[in-house]
Amino acid sequence: MEDKKLQVYHERQRLQFCLLHSLNNLFQEKETFSRTDLNAIAEKLVLNDPTTGTWTPMSVIFKPHHNALTGNYDINVLIAALEGKGKRVIWHDRRNGASSIDLDGPEGTLMGIVLNIPVRRYAGLWKGRHWVALRRIEGVWYNLDSDFAAPQPFNDTREVREFLDSIVSAGAEVLLVMNEKEEFNFATNCTWQD
Repeated sequence: MEDKKLQVYHERQRLQFCLLHSLNNLFQEKETFSRTDLNAIAEKLVLNDPTTGTWTPMSVIFKPHHNALTGNYDINVLIAALEGKGKRVIWHDRRNGASSIDLDGPEGTLMGIVLNIPVRRYAGLWKGRHWVALRRIEGVWYNLDSDFAAPQPFNDTREVREFLDSIVSAGAEVLLVMNEKEEFNFATNCTWQD
């Protein structure tokens, strides 16, 4: 019997294309999305937005939903891209701990988690946000951060929850990516805690 070594797909960071990398890492496939795809989604969002501002010379580079040169896509592009693939995005209520997320459920329900993490770079001179995907693959949760040299497996779901609670307390946003065909039960997956 042949032992098949698990190959976890992992794109590395280029410029500010972390949303592109996190989406491809989430889907575990090269070019599930391309830069052209995300740019087209961002442009369509502008066309569909009745509150689009007036054009200025800077509008060529700094567009409402992304930067034309470096990427830096926003949440609207993420949601539209995932919905285009039949997924649903649920913003996790930060008032609830990570214990309210069903990380142990069937793999067909929760596709993965996308994080938007505050970052400081260049000796703290630049503050921004970074997109990161977490995904369970063959029963193991992985941190697929494009800033990492390789995917980082978590030991267990307790470690995933501790990580999520830690980054939320540092200002991160947690987005649950659900497979659309599965119904999401708010009563069991998003309990209110005072």
